Amino acid sequence: MDSVLSEDPVALKILIAGGFGVGKTTLVGSISEIKPLRTEEVLSDRGIGVDDLDGVEGKTTTTVAMDFGRITIREGLVVYLFGTPGQERFWFMWDELSYGALGAVVIADTRRLTDCFPSIDYFEQRGTPFVVAVNCFDGAERHSIEDVRIALDLDDDVPVMLCDVRRRSSAKEVMITLVEHSLRTLATAG
Repeated sequence: MDSVLSEDPVALKILIAGGFGVGKTTLVGSISEIKPLRTEEVLSDRGIGVDDLDGVEGKTTTTVAMDFGRITIREGLVVYLFGTPGQERFWFMWDELSYGALGAVVIADTRRLTDCFPSIDYFEQRGTPFVVAVNCFDGAERHSIEDVRIALDLDDDVPVMLCDVRRRSSAKEVMITLVEHSLRTLATAG
């Protein structure tokens, strides 16, 4: 009897991080081939004085655990997307979510650029490859990639790109850039 040898399936894990309300849930939803698992809850009175709604006054929900999506690249190769919670009170989950990740996307909102510093610091301290995706919100002032790089004090090898997380094609470009950057980073480290 002939037997067919097959490769074991490969799963890649990518984190989607950034501050509160930058578009993490939207990015996972725009690119996932499955209906994303979301742990969204309505903002409550308990968040008053804790959650900073400056710049996102219309936001009514927040991720309290994670978002989860999937992209099948080909048979036997899938990418799992894990969107992290943005508020500091949920950061305790990041170590578990980041375990085994190939890399991360840090979404930045130029109206509240400092909100992505904790994500950048987290990945830099752990040596996790990451890219910065500047989400171009309607009505927000546009800044050059170089100005964003300088403002975030990023090394030259960290990719920075403009995107619209609502558009699948834009989210796809972000993912491709991250995977390419992660593979280059891992190749030079090994």
